[in-house]
Amino acid sequence: MTTDTRLRRITGHVVLTVLSIACAFPIYWLYATSLRAPGDVHSLTILPWPLSTANYAAAFANNDVARMLANTAIVALLSAAGQLLVGLLAAYAFAAWTFPLRRTLYLMFVGTWLVPFQATMLPNYVLLARLGLLETLAGVIIPNLCSALGVLLLREHLAGFPKELLDAARMDGRSSWNILWTVVVPVIRPALAALGILLVITAWNEYFWPAMVLQRGNAVVQLGLRSFMGTEGNDWGPLMATAGLACLPVFVLYLVLQRHIVQAFVRSGLK
Repeated sequence: MTTDTRLRRITGHVVLTVLSIACAFPIYWLYATSLRAPGDVHSLTILPWPLSTANYAAAFANNDVARMLANTAIVALLSAAGQLLVGLLAAYAFAAWTFPLRRTLYLMFVGTWLVPFQATMLPNYVLLARLGLLETLAGVIIPNLCSALGVLLLREHLAGFPKELLDAARMDGRSSWNILWTVVVPVIRPALAALGILLVITAWNEYFWPAMVLQRGNAVVQLGLRSFMGTEGNDWGPLMATAGLACLPVFVLYLVLQRHIVQAFVRSGLK
């Protein structure tokens, strides 16, 4: 290895390290603030000392944090699962089957992605009101069971799927449903994992739509956070503690699916 190559590699590692620290520091500050004593919440010291769990105790005393986290997990997981299922079925049909107006229908389907949420929220709200689903988790989940983004991403992955494997499976007498789950899904599992975590994070962090449907309660954690905000100031200690607890499930999900996500990016690069 030449000196110039070694210098460029060292420089690249230094830059990546600095950027990583810059990205991770807000998360560290979130947990550092949550672990400070209530009187030291506004302290600017890097290390929180002495450590205190008083903010977490106050958060649980003020809100049913466990219930909010459970409700948020239900909304995020069911919304992501529905979008993955619909996206997988639609993408498989668009990529593996040949039928009239296939391209037109695909463009119309993806075109719904360009429609802003503000244009559909009122019709969805009126429909949920007539169905009696306001103030329920089902009202938050049902309008989000379909995602044009999921169809678009999975269709691009399936477009490069070897047609020979599909033809061989059909000659073997397998049905389209069997081919999808036994041949296609195992191959694109990394792409499903990467898309799944993206959909879960999006649903987990959603605030505006749950705030419209669940107007009279703190059923999900995003709405619970606003209970620590007031016109006279924010209660930063419990707020940071609740936000820190809300981040943990997403971190755990990423750690579990990290290997599949890396594989999805590697395969995309190889294409």
